[in-house]
Amino acid sequence: MARVLIVEDDAATAAAIGQALKEEGHAGEWAADGRTGMAMAVASDFDAIVLDRLLPGLDGLGVLAALRAAGIQTPVLILSALSALDDRVRGLRAGGDDYLAKPFEAVELLARIDALMRRGKLPDAAARETELTVGDLRADLLTRTVTRGGRGMDLVPREYELLVYLMRHAGQVMTRTMLFEAIWNYRYDERTNVIEVHIGRLRRKVDVDGEAPMIHTVRGAGYVLKPGS
Repeated sequence: MARVLIVEDDAATAAAIGQALKEEGHAGEWAADGRTGMAMAVASDFDAIVLDRLLPGLDGLGVLAALRAAGIQTPVLILSALSALDDRVRGLRAGGDDYLAKPFEAVELLARIDALMRRGKLPDAAARETELTVGDLRADLLTRTVTRGGRGMDLVPREYELLVYLMRHAGQVMTRTMLFEAIWNYRYDERTNVIEVHIGRLRRKVDVDGEAPMIHTVRGAGYVLKPGS
């Protein structure tokens, strides 16, 4: 069970986040303003912090700057109704680890929190990893080649990056927004079908005839990669 600090002045939003965390087996603790949230983050160890950008008294960026200055490196997901690129960049440069615009879906919030916590628990050696393996799927990070059961694949750069991202988060549902922002590095536009196109191409290369499917669509949520069975 993970402990997540929710710093959010809107009680309804905080309650919804807390309920979503509870349903996933986590514990959420609530602070209704920036100063209280900062004090709680300093006084206790949390696995992740969900931090609203616009808070009474001390705003989210102020809280974040103070925490980082104090040496607290708890992963922080910034929530904000400010969704412009400049606002997102400011939040990330202030020390945020991820940025999610309001309104948001609970499934994406949970997926992002889970990804942050997994990233925070990775040992230093992970930065030097040279290979990823999921079932019989193997990615060589040095040569940028991928094989499945010894069978090579001819992947274009975006396909390779997308597959590696899915492999790093194997077993987790990755939303279209998360995939788009991670691989294409700008805000997801619901009018584009670029994710569906690339996933379709990957499926034809990863899941060939006779092999158990590894890339699965989770209706209404996104995609998940897991060992074929």
